[in-house]
Amino acid sequence: MEIYILLIAAMFFAVWAQINVKTTFSKYSKVNNSAGVTGFDAARMILDKNGLYNVKIEHVSGSLTDHYDPKANVIRLSDDVFSSSSAAAIGVAAHEAGHAVQHDVGYIPIKIRSAIIPACQIGSNLAWPLILIGIIFSYQPLAMLGVVFFSLATLFQLVTLPCEFNASRRALDALEVSGMMREEDLSAAEKTLRAAALTYVAALAVSLLNLLRIISIVNGRRD
Repeated sequence: MEIYILLIAAMFFAVWAQINVKTTFSKYSKVNNSAGVTGFDAARMILDKNGLYNVKIEHVSGSLTDHYDPKANVIRLSDDVFSSSSAAAIGVAAHEAGHAVQHDVGYIPIKIRSAIIPACQIGSNLAWPLILIGIIFSYQPLAMLGVVFFSLATLFQLVTLPCEFNASRRALDALEVSGMMREEDLSAAEKTLRAAALTYVAALAVSLLNLLRIISIVNGRRD
């Protein structure tokens, strides 16, 4: 019962985190940086400072759909970030550039995350079928195999956390060194990135508690 209460609390936290990141981004989207640079400019500056001239920056539709694609070696910035000069947009764009730098320098957590993605994709597809079949037919090894596959998703969330925090740290350090933003602009960018980071903390909490719940169910069936 305690696991279910904690899981419900974590799910509420996840919903709040999603709402919070949107409201925080909206708030600081109204704060223009003093230098007047855009999200594109900020990302390009950080990439070039790190010698990543070959990393392209493209526009992608949607809101907060920004991401770095290591396979295509391209940063995609959303409608609200690409050509915006807001402090929030600069923070998000710099964060994605931070991911590109992570890949270039061989940041260990990002290498681990990239390596386990195929296994996580397979695991997410097979976990529940194996768990359900194992429970229905009272075959414990099959159910436990499903639990192992499900745990890969939790591992992915766990490895993602340092990647996101580190990318934000790289972004803020680069923006501070560049001198393109005032102290209040940097503070707005930092608050935006902190709100985004909380969504990953919430995702890890939900995934971990779900894993514990599934283990409890499988062990309960065995008993």
